[in-house]
Amino acid sequence: MGDLDFSGKTVLITGAQRGIGREVALAFAARGARIFFNYPNQEEELSAIETVTLIEKLGAEATKYKADVRNTFEIDDMVTDIIQQSKHIDILINNAGVTKDNLLVKMTEEDWKFVLDVNLNGVFNCTKRVVKEMMQKRQGRIVSIASVMGLSGNAGQSNYAASKAGIIAFTKSVAKEFGSRNITANCVAPGYIETKMTEALPEEFKKTFLEKVFIKRYGQARDIANAVLFLSSDMAGYITGQVVVVDGGLIL
Repeated sequence: MGDLDFSGKTVLITGAQRGIGREVALAFAARGARIFFNYPNQEEELSAIETVTLIEKLGAEATKYKADVRNTFEIDDMVTDIIQQSKHIDILINNAGVTKDNLLVKMTEEDWKFVLDVNLNGVFNCTKRVVKEMMQKRQGRIVSIASVMGLSGNAGQSNYAASKAGIIAFTKSVAKEFGSRNITANCVAPGYIETKMTEALPEEFKKTFLEKVFIKRYGQARDIANAVLFLSSDMAGYITGQVVVVDGGLIL
């Protein structure tokens, strides 16, 4: 596998029960990594089981946890168990995310807080806990899934855009704090990626999007997984605090 060989590496991916997170998990598993991931609630358990099955078909190990990234106690229990099993966490992928779209004047306080709590506070909770373990080994890779909306903003997504912009600024701060310990922190900012989250978008929106993209196709989860693999690899050892935009040219 060369520089993209993750044999012997332990990877924790949040929200890998489906979508981009699952694709990232499968990409790491295919390259020898041991996968740990969380899913948020009982409703997602069947999807989580399916992810485990797909990983095991690749000949890799996978362990799932029902843990809400908003809950520091559940995250602490999950990470503690991973360390007991694997002794270390080499790579953290902050992927868990939600949307609750609406125009600002119609957006409820609950929807604002919910999106910020999952998307941004979840990244804080997981990174804070895992980076303590990485510091012990004086090495680690942290990759967080942001969004081009965190760079450009988007009407009807003020909560989502704010949460993703926060992830970008948070990542740059983490990169500065822990670079001396050989821990890198970077973001991948997807554009429109075909997942269950984006299936619900109006067809008119999808058509308008495609007209704005220079590479004339919708993004796929594997496009994001490829960027995550690179930033997690030895090839990216001198890259930190950066945002890799994977959007087909949408916000050029």
